[in-house]
Amino acid sequence: MLTFTEAQVLAWVTPILWPFIRVLALFGSLPIIAQRSVPLRLRIGLAFLIAFCAQATIPEIEPIELASGAGFMAVIQQVLIGVSLGFAVRIVFTAVEFAGEIIGLQMGLNFAAFFNPMTASEDTAVSRFFGVAVSWLFIVMGGHLMLIGAIVQSFTAFPVSSEPFAFLRAVEPHRWGAEIFSLGLWIALPLVAMLLFANLVLGIISRVAQQMNIFAIGFPITLGVGLVGVLLTLPMMQVPFTMALERMLAHFQ
Repeated sequence: MLTFTEAQVLAWVTPILWPFIRVLALFGSLPIIAQRSVPLRLRIGLAFLIAFCAQATIPEIEPIELASGAGFMAVIQQVLIGVSLGFAVRIVFTAVEFAGEIIGLQMGLNFAAFFNPMTASEDTAVSRFFGVAVSWLFIVMGGHLMLIGAIVQSFTAFPVSSEPFAFLRAVEPHRWGAEIFSLGLWIALPLVAMLLFANLVLGIISRVAQQMNIFAIGFPITLGVGLVGVLLTLPMMQVPFTMALERMLAHFQ
């Protein structure tokens, strides 16, 4: 008769249980995977697949009794690390969308707002365009592979333990919000300067040729300059996006 002890079962389950919880928490907060259109069973299956394939590189994890206070605190730690990693990636996406908000405001397109059922919030046209573009860029540049590498290396930087708040003290995720404004302004600054120059030219024209109706021609000119600027600067989006993503993922490596 096949018999096994509770310690043996715990030794079998431990190597895959904690990575599975951490990766599943990551998929619950990741910008692309966490959308409502992605089925929950798909997230669970991907989390189990990544946890299973990462066994060769994850350092050995000491067994922790699941039905104990230490086990409960270890679960909290995995959830905090996974959610924080997804939050770090979401900050980069939000910064790019914030840049789109600023550009749309200068172009005069922020009145074209609509309800986004994916995020259950109101988006503007330029912000939504930047969000979709950066989502494709994240996949094309291999951002998902960088993310998997970061979650695997996080087990070396932050091993499984019963002290979840030590991770928060070391990483300080509450300070990451400033990245939204700094990166967003960095991305939007060339287009803002271009549109500001166009507005200055229109102001000079209105003073020189006062018979010209500047309100009639100002909006199409500003809109055209903004669209041309977006067309010219969009191919250069990869550099700031990659740098910001690597900087945020470095907290977990």
